[in-house]
Amino acid sequence: MAVDGGKALVTAVVVTPETGTAGSFIIMDLLAAVGTLWETLHGDDPRPAFFLPRLVSIDGQPYRDLHGVTIHPHGSFEDFPNPDIVMIPELAIDPWKPLPNSFSAVADWIKSAHQQGALVASLCSGSMLLSETGLLEGEDATSHWGYCDAISSRHPGIRMRKERVLVPAGEGHRLITTGGFASWHDLLLYLVGRLAGPEEARRLAKLFLLDWHADGQLPYAALTVGMRHNDSLVTASQVWVADNYAVPNPVAEMAAQSGLTERSFLRRFKRYGTVAHPVCADPAHRRGQADHRDQRRAAGRCGGAGGLYRAVGISQDVHAAGRRLACRLSSPVRQAAIGFG
Repeated sequence: MAVDGGKALVTAVVVTPETGTAGSFIIMDLLAAVGTLWETLHGDDPRPAFFLPRLVSIDGQPYRDLHGVTIHPHGSFEDFPNPDIVMIPELAIDPWKPLPNSFSAVADWIKSAHQQGALVASLCSGSMLLSETGLLEGEDATSHWGYCDAISSRHPGIRMRKERVLVPAGEGHRLITTGGFASWHDLLLYLVGRLAGPEEARRLAKLFLLDWHADGQLPYAALTVGMRHNDSLVTASQVWVADNYAVPNPVAEMAAQSGLTERSFLRRFKRYGTVAHPVCADPAHRRGQADHRDQRRAAGRCGGAGGLYRAVGISQDVHAAGRRLACRLSSPVRQAAIGFG
């Protein structure tokens, strides 16, 4: 798929009353800015639009969003039967409860659009809806870390990659899923670079101060999921492992830092069940992290759409600062062991 002869790519942003308004309008604003805003700020004439984003719903009728604000879609599914791109924003739904009945018709339309050639991308928890289409069966996918397990439970045929921020999949990589909400940075930079070119992605990054989440989303998940306890040693170890998944034997390393024997260290985790277990001990989990890291490195070498990390020319200062913060957070592993025999 590419911009052809100046024809803008019709981008259907799928909305329902459960859809987050922030994600919907971020997608609208940034895609509409490609080819226009950079030029305006530099005194140049705007170029023809690359993307034509439109809010699309089942019936095209106004609805109230999560905050009671009335949203007026551009039209219904019938009004946009053949979009070039389908975007599914985040959804404010309980991942473990049955999905709204209305989602069935939405999923059918998304599947039909994909079968007719559309590229389909989901943001954050929007992958809950995308998973209902059946398009992700047998594919790798990701979502907000808080929704991955629910999707796996509902659709065991989907290989959920909780550590990943962005996962292209399917024939021609026409299926794209992303992690937590802020991964809209990664999604829009990827799409713009792939469809409008790396230079447009670089400009978009500079205009809106966008950055890649190069370390994935597990560092964020590790600070929240599975920490429903008051054991500071366990908490400190969970934080440490989020930034040290490449260590060959992380359990032994954490045990050494804590001052406990490995057996005592593991017994400490087992007090809280598998939720608090040091998941880094799982070789498959570490392989997944290593694959993600290797793919990022390969992308940087290859350039093009997959190498946007290099092509957009974003400063690495932000990433360096994040790593320093992670180091400061992880340092209490040994201190936390004091007083816990």
